[in-house]
Amino acid sequence: MIPAPPQDKDFPWWLVVACAIGGYLVYRVVADDIYRQVLTTLSRGVWITIFVTLVGFASASVIGLMLAVASLSRFLVLRQAARFYIEIVRGIPIIVLLLYVAFVFAPALVALWNWVAESIGLEPIRTRDFTLLWRAILALTIGYSAFIAEVFRAGLQSVDKGQIEAANALGLSPWQRFRLIVFPQAFRVILPPLGNDFIAMVKDSSLVSVLGVFDVTQAGKVTAAGNFRYFETYNVVALIYLIMTISLSLVLRRIERQMRERPGLDT
Repeated sequence: MIPAPPQDKDFPWWLVVACAIGGYLVYRVVADDIYRQVLTTLSRGVWITIFVTLVGFASASVIGLMLAVASLSRFLVLRQAARFYIEIVRGIPIIVLLLYVAFVFAPALVALWNWVAESIGLEPIRTRDFTLLWRAILALTIGYSAFIAEVFRAGLQSVDKGQIEAANALGLSPWQRFRLIVFPQAFRVILPPLGNDFIAMVKDSSLVSVLGVFDVTQAGKVTAAGNFRYFETYNVVALIYLIMTISLSLVLRRIERQMRERPGLDT
């Protein structure tokens, strides 16, 4: 069997080529008035993309961690409920989930809230008060929480049981065992796939444009429809996403390398 090449030691020629292409596009943006106008319009959508990604991923991580803990619980009901949620949600495409949450789940949620509000004397809300932006964030949260739950579950199960038994022998509470023993060791297993999911959410956030949310993709669609400069517009859209995703990939790779090199991690 031929051994795999040491990829960590390879010179990143792919990055050189990517930077060259990116540098050319940046030059065009600076030198060309059309590119500059497109970038000015798309810059408003960048902040929406960042907001949707950060809020959605943070919420999905919290729910995913709870689902992972529930799937490893000693209680059968919790385990089965977590597995039901994870398997059902993972089987639905993100774009279908976006449409379902936006036009089925969100109105039903508003109706439920109004029913409860009337019972306790609170003001009801209208369906349109639940904006499409927050419906999109809710859909991404639901969708990615199922995938992140599996990442957390695999990481938690990677911790040696002997260390948990030793923590029990020392009299640590379940919360202390999780916080001091289990999670710190599981985190280095969790980080690479969790980072991949974060980058995937940056790209999947473009799907919120189907709901009319003014993210980078929607801003590009509106701009191209107005100036008919599809080539220039979608060049800038692609450049923005590439800058975000490649930058995140390099940062995550650097963090992983530092964690591997830190003494005491493998003991």
